Formats: sequence, structure tokens, C-alpha cells
Amino acid sequence: MKPSILIVDDEPKLVDLIAGILDAEGYETSRADSVATLNKALEGEPVDAVLLDLKLGDENGLDLLPSIKKLWPETEVIVLTGYATIDAAVEATKRGAYHFQSKPVQAKELLVTLQKAIERKRFVEENSNLRKALASKGGRSAPIFKCPDMKEVVRTIEKIAPSDVSVLITGESGTGKEVIADLIHDLSPRAAGPIVKINCAALPRELIESELFGSVKGAFTGAHSDREGLFRQAEGGTLLLDELSEMPVDTQSKLLRVLQEREVRPVGGRTVYKTNCRVIAATNRKTEEAIKEGKLREDLFYRISAVTVYLPPLRERREDILPLAQSFLKLYSAQAGRIINAFSAAALDRLRGYDWPGNVRQLQNEIQRAVLMCEGSEVQVTDLSLRSSRTDEAFDTSFTLMEGMERNAIVQMLKETGGNKLETARRLGIGRQTLYNKIKAFKIQA
Repeated sequence: MKPSILIVDDEPKLVDLIAGILDAEGYETSRADSVATLNKALEGEPVDAVLLDLKLGDENGLDLLPSIKKLWPETEVIVLTGYATIDAAVEATKRGAYHFQSKPVQAKELLVTLQKAIERKRFVEENSNLRKALASKGGRSAPIFKCPDMKEVVRTIEKIAPSDVSVLITGESGTGKEVIADLIHDLSPRAAGPIVKINCAALPRELIESELFGSVKGAFTGAHSDREGLFRQAEGGTLLLDELSEMPVDTQSKLLRVLQEREVRPVGGRTVYKTNCRVIAATNRKTEEAIKEGKLREDLFYRISAVTVYLPPLRERREDILPLAQSFLKLYSAQAGRIINAFSAAALDRLRGYDWPGNVRQLQNEIQRAVLMCEGSEVQVTDLSLRSSRTDEAFDTSFTLMEGMERNAIVQMLKETGGNKLETARRLGIGRQTLYNKIKAFKIQA
């Protein structure tokens, strides 16, 4: 669909010039040469952007701005004038203008400004629609995504959520896979039902089948009563299988059969139960490697990954760091009964420049700690436990730059904790098993 632009100006030659430029670039243009025609246009469907002349006959364009923003709140307005002053630009911004551009109009500059304005409008709309959808379902608050890749993830989720298609969410530990699973559930027709979650790496082999499929009394040592199982508990809702590639391979085979036949048989039982739940899986392993290493069955992968959603690590989506930090600051300062409104400039630089090997989970833990350490109304760099991403130890050149940074961050944290792996995992905001996997992969000597 073409972006729509309304040109509000009483100079026909200028309007023809601007319309010609925009039409050639694939925009859809309309015109208003007076207050009356502008008011008529405002009765119709909102456009993506308005180019508004500062002088429209005897009217001041700035006086028309509030009406435009009231009727079309998400439409961006760019004010055009041949008499540009700082005071007028400030006033235009106060009244809701996106930008203030001088005449004569420069085609390249105008096109760049319009593109940015429309991107901003669509971002606002996406977040607004997401909040409305979640609010209408009584769900959680909308997650914060500024990064283009994450905005694309949201668009994908909005498309697939209404269906029952199975979804595989991939990405490093701490990138927010559970948040995305919650979002898919909240935007789906199953939102009124339960969302049941299991970490496949957290249960011993002998218990995971009973946990998933249920069991009958006496089926194995310790089975003192019948167990319903998570598939049946998630009836009418969603089942999240986190760390799927850590599930025993023989259990994966039984899981595949359940997904194909849509029925479960409890361990030790004879009765078969139909299942009606949507399955979402997540893994922090690279799926190609997990399949090659025999950690993930290839047939299960193809069955469960009808749609795959990849979450990039926080170091690759730096636009999200400060908005997330601000959100966590608001949350944890309220929980602590403190009034902490902001970060100092030095603290912002430290947060922005850090590589976050533990991703969003580490950032969340860091801000929670900073709130406890902070003594004023602003988080200082000394309240943060972060050091520079580049440690004193030289990078191991057998790894990529990013892997080297992650390796050195783990080495540094192990030094600070005296080699305590549980505490190191906690401080980095990653799971213990994930830390063990990284220590092995990065050949770190404990």
C-alpha cells in the first residue's frame, strides 16, 4: 500500500512540484489549498503525513496543527515555510509537528524527512495496536522493542498468533524467548486459556515424560498417585517447551508422536487422551548444530518449526538497551519504594557500550542491583557492576570478535566470583547449564 501524503499549501506551482516529486517516488498525494478544503479532508481517512504551509491564506498554519493532531493523532505533520526562525520551529514542535522544513523545498531532504516520519508513525501504530490487543485480552504489558529486527519479529507474531501453528523460538539465553511465547499466547484466540511452561533441561530423564504426558499410580518408583501431565494441564491454551534440545532424544520421539496424533498416553497407562493445546518450543542452541550433534531430532525439528522466530542477542540490538533499562528502572524503583528517575550520562554510556553476554536477563538483573545500590534519585556509573567489555585479558583469536568478548566477560566474572559457577551464571543472567556449555565451547579453564 502506497504511503499517503496530504499537501496543504495555497501556492499551486509549489504543490505541483512537490506532488510530482512524491508521485515519482511511489507516494499517493492529495491536496488542500484552504482551511475549508483542509477541514473537508480531515473528515476522511487519516493520511501517513501532512506537509503543512506555515501561511495558508490569512491563517497561520501553526494554529491548524492542533486540529490536525486531534483528528489524526498518529499522522506526522511537517511544517513548510519560507520564513524559518528558531522560535517558529520550537513553537511548531510544541504543537505537535514532526519536523520544520524551509522553502525552497529540496527534493532529497524532503524525501528523507518523509521516510523517517512515516517510519515513526508506523512504529507508534505497531506499539499502539500491540498494547490494545494485549489490553483487550487482559494480558501482560507490551514488550519494548525499538530495534528494526525486533519490530519485524513483532510483525511476524501478529500474523501467526491467531493460528494454531507450532512455533520454534531461537536465540541465545536471556534474549527474551519466554516473553515472545507469552506474547504469542496473549494475542491468540487461546489467551483465555492457560500457558503452561516447562524447562526441559531442568528435569531428570526419568521424570520428564511423567511431567509432560502424565503417569498412573505405580508406573515407576515414587509414582504414588496419578499425574495429569502438562499436555492435559495446557488444554485449551499453550504449552511452552523451553530448552527443547536438552530433552532426551527418546522422549523427543514420543513427543513427535503426540504432536502428530494430538493425543497422549500417560506413563504406565492404557487410556489415551486427546490433546488440544498449541505448542511453542524454544532453544538457545543453533538448531543445525543441535541436529548434527544428535541433540535434536531432525523430524521433530521440522514438525515443531512450522514458523521459526529468531531473537538476536542484545549486543546486536543496541537500540533496545536504554528503553529496556529505563523500563526496568521504573519497575524496580517502584518495588523498592524509591524515587529514582534516571541514569547519569556516564551510566548511560556504560550501559550502551556493554556487550551483555547474558542479554536482557543480565540487563534486568543489573538494573535491579543498581536500584539497591543507588543513594540518590539518579543511577550513577559507580552503582553499576559492569566493567568495560574488553577485559585486561587479551582476546583469544580462535574465536570471532563477539565470541571473544563473551568469553572474556565469562572469564572476568569467574575471577570475581572465585570460580563459583552458580554465582557467575546468576550475575550474568544465564542458566547454569548454559554457562557450562559456554565454558566448554570457549575452552575456559575453571
